[in-house]
Parts: sequence; C-alpha cells; structure tokens
Amino acid sequence: MQKLIIGSLTALALAVNVANAETRSIKMGTVAGPETEVMEVAARIAKEEYDLDVEIIEFTDYVTPNAALADGSLDANAYQHEPYLQSMVDDRGYDLAIAGYTFVYPIGAYSEKYDSIDDLPDGAQIALPNDPSNEGRALILMHNEGLITLNDPEFLESTPIDIAENPRDFRFREIEAAQLPRVLPDVDMAFINNTFAQPAGLSLDDALIKEGPESPYVNLIAVRGGDEEREEIRQLVDAYQRDEVIEKAEELFKGAAVPGWIE
Repeated sequence: MQKLIIGSLTALALAVNVANAETRSIKMGTVAGPETEVMEVAARIAKEEYDLDVEIIEFTDYVTPNAALADGSLDANAYQHEPYLQSMVDDRGYDLAIAGYTFVYPIGAYSEKYDSIDDLPDGAQIALPNDPSNEGRALILMHNEGLITLNDPEFLESTPIDIAENPRDFRFREIEAAQLPRVLPDVDMAFINNTFAQPAGLSLDDALIKEGPESPYVNLIAVRGGDEEREEIRQLVDAYQRDEVIEKAEELFKGAAVPGWIE
C-alpha cells in the first residue's frame, strides 16, 4: 500500500510538472513575412530570458488572426493597429485587449506607371485595402493631399461612399490588402501596407504618398480581455520591446518601421 501511495504521489508530481511546463508556452499569431521574422527575435529573447516557448503561427490575411485569438486557438497576435482592432471588436463582438505596442508600419501609395501624384490622369484607377480602417487610412491620406474631399476626414473607417468631392473622377477598387502588390501593374496607383510592400520589393522611399513617423496607426500585441497582465504575455511584451528587435526591424524594413513604445 505504501508503495502504491508513493507511486501515485510521484505520478501526480509528474503531472503537475507537465502542466506547469505547458503553461510556459504561448501561441502567437503573425502575418507571414518580415513581421514574423521580427517576432522570431522576440521569441528567442523570451526563451533565453524567461524560458518561455513562443510558437509562432503565420496567417496570410487580416481577419483570421483575430478569430483565432477570440476562439482560443491563439494566446496573442501581433499584426494590427488599434483602429483596426476596435473595428473588429465593434463588428464581431470579440473581447480583445491591448497588451503592448510594436511598430508603426507606414502605408504608402505606389505606382508602376507614374512618378508623381501630379502625373495621375483624371479617371485614374486607384486600389485601396478593403479592410476596416486601412481603407479609411488611405482615403484620409488622399484627402490630406488635396486629391479628394471626405465628408469627415477624422472618420477612420471612411470608404469611397464617404467622399464628398472627387474632382478628378478617380475610380476606386477595394482589394484584400495581401493582394494589392499583385494588382499594382493593373491599376494606376495602389495603397499598400508596408507589411506587404516590403516583401514585394517596394520601398517606402518610392511611394507617391506616404505616412510619416507621426502616424497614429501603431501596431500592437492583442490578447483576450483579462490576459493583459498574464505573466507569459508580459514577458513576451518585454522580450519584444528590445533593441535587438528594433535592429531586426531596421534591417528588414530599411527605416520604415518606427518603434511604437518609445516616446
């Protein structure tokens, strides 16, 4: 009987140790491309300093990572800015929260046909990202350049129907963000997030219109509501907000990634 009890206690201790080990890993969602490479540096730091295993799961769109986070398939994701997160929360009722900030990845307007926005012809076809807030982000840039007039240039979710004046009769195509580099040859100008522009060989220096480092669209690490202070999440955020991560982003984005946690 004593051996049986000892054996049972040993088995229980092993089970507890396994459970504890399991809690030292988290699943992180990213969009495939250079942002994943940046996250890999943070994952290495998290392992070295906190013995935290970060499993990175890559996605190719902007919708699925939040759905996966909301249903528990992920512990966190890092790919979106706050206006987009808020739009998903409002539209889908997700209980998501901000755990920390990553980088500003400025959006730019690119063209393979023209060297300046002044060269755009009347009736030019312009491709916009079709996701909430990024479409408005592009239209606000056009408004600020005097190309169009929006009903409310402060409305972050503006779409073409919110254009009050379009004196040059621009035509708009709403395209999934990841597909914008592919359609660039077929349109006169396309607004492309740096997440997808850089892997396509596009430099923000060549953009006809671009955001500056003062952009309010700081990307973030999102978690389910209530997990903001979870130990593993805080450790990951700390591992991310390091000079080594900044250096990797600088290498990959050539200056077009601005740390969003440094004032």
